[in-house]
Amino acid sequence: MEARVLQDGDDPVELARTVDADAIGVAGGDGSLAPVAAVALERGLRFVCVPFGTRNHFARDLGLDRNDPLGALEAFDGEERSIDVGRVGERLFLNNVSFGVYASLVHRRERHRRRRDVLARLRALARTLRHPHRSRVTLGGELLRARVVLVANNAYELALFDLGARSSLTGGALHVYSADGLLPRTWDERAGEAFALEAPHGRLSAAIDGEPAELRAPLEFRIEPRALRVLVPPVGER
Repeated sequence: MEARVLQDGDDPVELARTVDADAIGVAGGDGSLAPVAAVALERGLRFVCVPFGTRNHFARDLGLDRNDPLGALEAFDGEERSIDVGRVGERLFLNNVSFGVYASLVHRRERHRRRRDVLARLRALARTLRHPHRSRVTLGGELLRARVVLVANNAYELALFDLGARSSLTGGALHVYSADGLLPRTWDERAGEAFALEAPHGRLSAAIDGEPAELRAPLEFRIEPRALRVLVPPVGER
């Protein structure tokens, strides 16, 4: 196993494209995983997730011990699984793409972080609640007016401002959740293999696997069933 500690200016995607290996992994949070996983899929390599971020939702749903990143390295000699991935356009996501309040929260949190604000998440949440806005998008020809729209790789258990676990990463479907109201408590849900999303102004602030992004509509979402080969530690070591 060869490790590379990334320095400022290093591009993990380019490194993943050039490394000579039959499996590549990344240690980081949810936002660090998908770009490297996309290279693994592109190159036909196996992918290893080492939970080393704040929440590590993907690691949780893989069944990894999020408090034991070193234990996750056992995956390089572990078991192979094939899981679903989502795409928005050609960009891969492992967890979800969100719009509305969640996305606004992520964008504000990132701006506060750049100013080294230690209370970034709480300040972002407070500002989002004071200045809520309703997304107006068309999904599969249906107009949605919602404060939260979430396109997920397989089904989530949803709670207020939090994501529960996914019971499966091989369900073969995208799940779209939308909710209105300042604090969403009930959700409308749709499931399918592909969705088209349009917005009146053509540009949408989004969060992809918890990272801020600006996307240009119309957007095409699709699921790629069991496309990514993932290695996990042997049973008993997770």
